Formats: sequence, structure tokens, C-alpha cells
Amino acid sequence: MGACDACMSRIPYATMIATIMCTLGVIVFCWTLFKGASLSMLMFEQVFKVRLYWIDAIQMIFVIIGACMGALGCMILTVGCLATGATRRKVYRAWRSRVGGRIGCAIFMVVTYILQIAWILMFAFLVIITFVFTIFWNMCDNPRVKELRDCIEFQQFYFLFPKGTLQEHMQVCGENDIKLFCGDYVDKAELMFILATAATVLIILSLIHYLMCLSANYAHIRDHEKFQELQDLHYLTDPDMGGSKDRF
Repeated sequence: MGACDACMSRIPYATMIATIMCTLGVIVFCWTLFKGASLSMLMFEQVFKVRLYWIDAIQMIFVIIGACMGALGCMILTVGCLATGATRRKVYRAWRSRVGGRIGCAIFMVVTYILQIAWILMFAFLVIITFVFTIFWNMCDNPRVKELRDCIEFQQFYFLFPKGTLQEHMQVCGENDIKLFCGDYVDKAELMFILATAATVLIILSLIHYLMCLSANYAHIRDHEKFQELQDLHYLTDPDMGGSKDRF
């Protein structure tokens, strides 16, 4: 039972919760945004007859983002384990190790803060994309469009199309194209972007949680020397407290 309690006291629960949140958010973000980008690329190819080559690069960026965020979460979790419980007393006993631990926490705090700003910008970008697809969905929900009496015009969204796109390619007419655009692409892509936006919020919350955990770990490592001196003082004043070294 004592060994189990000692093991449990070494687990950084707050950092672990943040890591779980970050992992779930990154998995949902990468999958939904990869799927949403694929649907958008197919929509432009099959409905508007436009090939967007830069979407392939964006999909690769999503994979890199997932790998980087996963690596960051593992590293911060490792820092949390080293700064928790009895592990902290063993690892950061020497002065140099404490300085190194504080520098490591400070570096991760700066990286996490920068990433938080980047994810906030990503959140704003996804809100805009989701809003645009919501407009597309409302266009599809028009009764005249459903009855095939009107075309869906996109001249007002010319900035979404490459330069030189023909005017007739900026409208969706006919039963087949409207079904492709509305049923096969807009409905599914909008859901993917909504889920990606929600995942971004979860990632931002996890990064805020990481900042709090890193700040606490920094303080624990910084104050470890004071606890060590207090422990030695107790041991000197009462030699019978031989087993008290694990008390602090």
C-alpha cells in the first residue's frame, strides 16, 4: 500500500489532464480539418472546375502540427513528472539541476505561450471558414434553389477563386451540380469545420492548463532548496527524526 501511495504521489495529475485534453483536441482537429480540406478540394474540382494545389500542402501541415503538439505534450508531461513528489527531491537535489529545471520550465512556458497565440489565430481563421460554409448552407437551403429554379451565384465570393476563373464557373446550376455542392460537400464540410473549431477551443484550454502547470512546477523547483534547508534544520535539531527526510 505504501509503495502504491508513493507511486501515485509521483503522478502530475494536472499536467496529465492537460495532456489528455491536448491529445483529444489535436486528434479531432487534424482528422476533421484534413477531411474538411479534402471535401473542399473535391468541391472546387468537381463543381467549380478549379484545382487548388495549395490544399495538399495544408493537409501535410496538419500532420506536422499533430506530431509537434503530441511531442510537446509528452515533453511537458515529462517535466511535470520530474517536478512532482519524491521525484523532484531526487532529481533537483543539486543546485545545477534546479537551475536547469527552472530554465527548462521557462522555455516550455515561452513555447506554450507562443503556441497559444498561434492557436487563437487558428480559431479565428476557422470561425471565418465555418461562417463562409454556413452562408453556403443557407444558399442551398433556399427553396428556389431546391426547386432548381435559381442557380447559386458566387460572384460575391470571387476572392475564393483563383485569378482568371470564368464567370460561368462561379455559379452552380443543374440538379447534379447542386446535389454535389449542397449534399455531398457543403453539409459534410461544414460539420467538419465546426468540429475542428470546437477542437481548437479544447487545445487552447489545454495550453492554458499547461501554462498554469508549468508555472507551478517552476515555483516548486525554485522553492525546493528552501524545503531542503528546512528538512536539514529539522534533522539537525532532532537527530531521532531519521525517517523525516521524506516528510517534505
